[in-house]
Amino acid sequence: MERMERIRQAEKQYHDELFNAHRLFEPGSWMSKPVGAVMEHIDELLPRDGLQVLDLGCGPGRHSIPIARRIGEGGGLVTGVDLLESAVAKLGEYSREYGVERWVRGVRCDIESYRIEEGAYDYIIAVSSLEHLPSEEALTRKLAEMAVGTKSGGINVLLVNASIKETAVGTGERLAPMFELNLTKERLRELLTGAYAGWEVLSDDSKQLVFPIDRDGRQVELASDCVTFAARKP
Repeated sequence: MERMERIRQAEKQYHDELFNAHRLFEPGSWMSKPVGAVMEHIDELLPRDGLQVLDLGCGPGRHSIPIARRIGEGGGLVTGVDLLESAVAKLGEYSREYGVERWVRGVRCDIESYRIEEGAYDYIIAVSSLEHLPSEEALTRKLAEMAVGTKSGGINVLLVNASIKETAVGTGERLAPMFELNLTKERLRELLTGAYAGWEVLSDDSKQLVFPIDRDGRQVELASDCVTFAARKP
């Protein structure tokens, strides 16, 4: 089996099981609440009617739904893109449950293939999703597309895991990370700096994340340097 196929199958299994085991916004998983930086920066664009938001790797709506609640009454729309059928299905289910279905559009598509039209969005977010692009070249192309697809004055907020390590709990065995792209923090920052040259950098920091996950019935410790980067287009 090709490496990419193995990774995609492992990620599908992990997320399908997670979405079934945990409800959105309930304690017990990373789905319990949105990332603070994502919600803080959307407020910098309010009040403004008709905001167009793109959530790349939206999952079941951890960010799409709370953003829709803030911008929907002003005629805004959140487009959530995810490769997994289970994620898009849950996004629709939770959008109806939280009364924001009019302001959320789910699209099943991998991030690399989803075309971002020039000047289409006021706000683009990608939370723990760009590391699932197949190569550094694909990441570079997608960052350029995101930059072009952002309106003047718009904001991009990215959370990207770098220097990812997976270790078997109990044995300490180092495993091959089930991520398509695993850049160092330094290389990732080089790519971000190049892609957003001339933009106003609103935040640029990183912190180490460590948490347990299940890999096909095996307990694994996942560690990474999570880079949070936000910038506003001139």
